[in-house]
Amino acid sequence: MSVAVTTGHDSGPPVTREDPELRRDFGGGIIGIHAIVQMAFDRADFSPLWNMLMQRVQANPFDAAAIFDIATILQSLGRTREARQTLDTALSLRRNFCSVHGEGTGLKLLAFVTAGDFMANTPLDFLLVGSDCVLHLHYVDAQTQTLDNLPDHDVAFMAIAESTDNLPVLRHMVDLLSLYTGTIINNRPALVAGLTRDGVSAMLANEPSILSPATFRLSRDVLMDIACGEKALADVAPELSFPLVLRPVSTHAGEGMQKIADPGELIAMLASQTAEQLYAAPFIDFRGSDGLYNKQRVVFIKGRPFASHMALSDHWIVHYLSSGMMTDAAKRDVERIWMETFDQDYAVRHADAFSALYRHIGLDYFGIDCAELPDGRLLVFEVDVAMVVHNMDSPTVFPYKHVAMRKLFDAFIRAFDPARAEDFLTTSETTA
Repeated sequence: MSVAVTTGHDSGPPVTREDPELRRDFGGGIIGIHAIVQMAFDRADFSPLWNMLMQRVQANPFDAAAIFDIATILQSLGRTREARQTLDTALSLRRNFCSVHGEGTGLKLLAFVTAGDFMANTPLDFLLVGSDCVLHLHYVDAQTQTLDNLPDHDVAFMAIAESTDNLPVLRHMVDLLSLYTGTIINNRPALVAGLTRDGVSAMLANEPSILSPATFRLSRDVLMDIACGEKALADVAPELSFPLVLRPVSTHAGEGMQKIADPGELIAMLASQTAEQLYAAPFIDFRGSDGLYNKQRVVFIKGRPFASHMALSDHWIVHYLSSGMMTDAAKRDVERIWMETFDQDYAVRHADAFSALYRHIGLDYFGIDCAELPDGRLLVFEVDVAMVVHNMDSPTVFPYKHVAMRKLFDAFIRAFDPARAEDFLTTSETTA
């Protein structure tokens, strides 16, 4: 979402002053990603907040928390390059940041995260909305030597998500986390690294209750050879045929994704696409009996599935914001019924698929984007730990969604709060 705002600044704030007093630790209390993204979602005016943060940095250019929040605003505005530069400036000053929810008297959750955009890590801040939890972010990278100077916390979360950029960090975390003696949620960085689109496809290939379309990672040169007739698609990937769905590796939300009907369209796509590696998969027509493409997001917490959202669209690339859910009461009614009956209906119908997913993925927390096929199978598009799960939609237009999200958020805290974990197990059926 883009929000017009005049800031008067085109890049991250400089850090130049040498006064030792300005270098003292002013703390890492940040506004938090959720609050800032909510402002962007609501198309709020960022100017007052931006000006306040800039005044803080001008008064003390070593105010890492203010610089961090500026980076979050820039990311929310789609100014990705500037956001990353500004975030790097904040991380050069400190590696620990903290966002407080409510009274801050609840669960203290420590997240191991790494630098990147909003999809680089599990967006935990969204899951803690309405609670009294404290979220500590501890930034690591492939050069981090030890996990020292950690803030006081009740439980940790390995929040780094799968991506090409994150792969070196995830590999490093295997050794780094072996030195940590506390409880870590999603403490399987090697497994997270394997949640690539082709990796998930191979993992689920033999599950009868699931269709995870055969997916191949192909280089630009190989695709050009196919487009020009120098190589046959069947020879490169025997399970593929036109029409194909192509998307650049490590992209989300349909960025760069296209349906390719024939070699001519493949040539045209490659002419406009600079990515060196792309995923190729068969196009699956998943329209329902109403003629609409219907995609669901389901979150798993210790094996138990929760409804996150459903979107219905005329277009095969289904995005919640562009699918007309806000303006179409009939579509919202379908989502409402799906959410309200999820445990008794959808989760029962797909119990075998959900059980297989949890068995293969084996993580404490992850999400899937999926759809129901006419033959009863679950079509799985993606498995990820960094899917945004939120309650930012209008409570007036989407009252049912806020009920479902509160249920999910409360379950997340119950499941991972050491003092309440047994309560989650005794009050929840799991698919394990």
